[in-house]
Amino acid sequence: MHREAPLAEGHAPVLLAEVLEALKPRDGGRYVDGTFGGGGYTRAILDAADCKVVAIDRDPDAIARGQKLVAEYQGRLELVQGNFSELDTLVEGQTDGVVLDLGVSSFQLDQADRGFSFRFDAPLDMRMSREGETAADVVNTASEADLARIISTLGEERYARRIAKAIVAARPIERTAQLAEIVSRTLGPAALRHPIHPATRTFQALRLHVNDELGELERGLEAAQRALAPNGRLVVVSFHSLEDRIVKRFLVERSDREPRASRHAPVTTNVKHAQFRLIETKARKPGEAELEANPRARSARLRAAERLAA
Repeated sequence: MHREAPLAEGHAPVLLAEVLEALKPRDGGRYVDGTFGGGGYTRAILDAADCKVVAIDRDPDAIARGQKLVAEYQGRLELVQGNFSELDTLVEGQTDGVVLDLGVSSFQLDQADRGFSFRFDAPLDMRMSREGETAADVVNTASEADLARIISTLGEERYARRIAKAIVAARPIERTAQLAEIVSRTLGPAALRHPIHPATRTFQALRLHVNDELGELERGLEAAQRALAPNGRLVVVSFHSLEDRIVKRFLVERSDREPRASRHAPVTTNVKHAQFRLIETKARKPGEAELEANPRARSARLRAAERLAA
């Protein structure tokens, strides 16, 4: 549900070895890190080969932090503020590989004033770009029905209607601790004994909604397809089942591998007009050693594919 921020001591990018294995950086290559964050994947790519990286992030704080890395890799790294859904217009020419590491970074989670986490009592913000409506705007203006839909669909929360009703009754809600307490009280003592905090799914849903993360992902995958050169590779690390389903469906529908039909999710594809070759048919997950070192990686899934020649 989030990505890691390695430029801060104690943080490590998730599935780093697997990302490099799938991307296969080469000397003279040109790569795009569509979700720069703390720069962990960017640094690893630059260290793996004598190549260049264009790194994109919608968060101006990430771009500011990354200037140190730009200076360190003289002439090999370019930072661009923007959405990765526009990477094919933000980056000139074709690229040999695109990496997308989805979700919120540890820098954002650990900055109290960003309002992403209920670990801190802070303004209920959650905007990655610091522009547009905040999570507070949503909880204070959306209808009860719309709140229930957001929390149910994006948070996969079974008690979404109950939570939405409690939110509307408690308005105005301006701070993270206030919202977390409302959700916890609504779900009752049994929810507090669960290993996952009762407000986790509600906060996740609001963050996905405020930043249009699923729409951004769908547009970003299309942009990556347009930007990739023949034999270029697309590597995506997701932290949410909804994200992983979008990535899986996108790649399978455009792959040269005939998919297995399902009565629940029928898939159509035209192998003759395939755009990708799947590098692996199943998502890769963190191993036990990584999970022990970084429990936040538990939900990570990696999928990768190679762009076919036209």
